[in-house]
Amino acid sequence: MKFSLNIDHVAFLRNARGEKQPDPITFALMAEQFGVDGIVVHLREDRRHIKEYDLRLLREVLTTKLDLEMAVADDIVNIACDVVPDLATIVPEKREELTTEGGLNVIDNIEKMKRTIDKLHAHDIPVSLFIEPDFNQIDASAEVGADFIEIHTGNYANAASEEAMYDELERIRQAAKHAKRLGMGVNAGHGLNYLNLRDFISIEDIDEISVGQSVIARSVFIGLEKALKEMLDIIKR
Repeated sequence: MKFSLNIDHVAFLRNARGEKQPDPITFALMAEQFGVDGIVVHLREDRRHIKEYDLRLLREVLTTKLDLEMAVADDIVNIACDVVPDLATIVPEKREELTTEGGLNVIDNIEKMKRTIDKLHAHDIPVSLFIEPDFNQIDASAEVGADFIEIHTGNYANAASEEAMYDELERIRQAAKHAKRLGMGVNAGHGLNYLNLRDFISIEDIDEISVGQSVIARSVFIGLEKALKEMLDIIKR
């Protein structure tokens, strides 16, 4: 299981005071040095954290994978086609939300998803769809030509009881198997942290996880290198 670090929260800290620090580009390069497999950024329509110039600089300097989270807005799709990230992950987006609140409804947006994916594919950009662990949404993702799905793990991370957590874990496990049978790669993310990952990494069919806020928060106390080492130790173990 590979591990990509989402650095949106670093940019959010920088933007809070309109300063230049902390610099998300430097943070990403340090993370690469300390062993992450990729960097994730979400270029939102309101540009609340990552800016377009951050994305373009990351494309120039990263030596690992650049995963661009994005909505299906025309201007964002055009930027993605120009920058050519290693993966484009299409996510739902609402301006009033604090963070992404759930998976895409691919079923009700077949034509729009297919048009967007076809355009990204024309620029040799693999595409992942951020969805719930639902067989019908997985089938729809395969239908529109997605190369990957990213399973939304928020319900697992926020489960109110141990029983609910393990029920959701099994749901995710079966969803990952189903996507693999359809020939898609499987990523996962949202709300994963140092505690709930210990059970989550038992899912064999997930290729990569994306974690952000918990690592950034941990690094405030112990530094980025130690925070990433702790996370990588959990995943490797």
